[in-house]
Amino acid sequence: MPPGTSIAPTRRDLLEGAAVTALGLAVAAPAAVGPAEARPLPGEAAIKLTVNGVERTLAVDPRVTLLDALRERLALTGSKKGCDHGQCGACTVMVGGRRINSCLTLAVMHEGDEITTIEGLAEGDELHPMQAAFLAHDGFQCGYCTPGQICSSVAMLAEAKAGWPSHVTADLAGAVELTDAEIRERMSGNLCRCAAYPNIVAAIRDASAGGAT
Repeated sequence: MPPGTSIAPTRRDLLEGAAVTALGLAVAAPAAVGPAEARPLPGEAAIKLTVNGVERTLAVDPRVTLLDALRERLALTGSKKGCDHGQCGACTVMVGGRRINSCLTLAVMHEGDEITTIEGLAEGDELHPMQAAFLAHDGFQCGYCTPGQICSSVAMLAEAKAGWPSHVTADLAGAVELTDAEIRERMSGNLCRCAAYPNIVAAIRDASAGGAT
């Protein structure tokens, strides 16, 4: 080596070496498996759910709630965790068309079920009629409870259309008339801390008149 020649690596040497190393790792490493499609670890269960029309495979601890699976494994964060005790309704989703509190049920209990969240109601850029009604009537303030309110109200209209009575239904044998009292009773499991109830009732009444089910 000629006198005065440095053996310290240059900045160019370091950059080239880093690039070669990174390329080698990228070629050698297997494709990453996303959390939603991960293979079960010991103690986990593999389940398949159809969420908003798309079949998804999950590996979950048997103790994971449906709400946490939707939010943390599928990044469907529209369904909110409010009380986490089934008292506020912010986590309401529809399973097979029926509304449930997703914080009170385990994900493994819904193998093969069809689940609809707030993200699955719109058709592309076209809002579901209930979503449009909530916008038109300002049926929200902070918006935290709104996804649960909308999912619950969509399922509630289907229940009323099927003739399911509530505690305030006047005629148990006839068609259900969705009065304000009837709507309030049927939506009593969904709380709004901002107290936007008059506008929520108006939105549901408007959507029901337009046949939003």
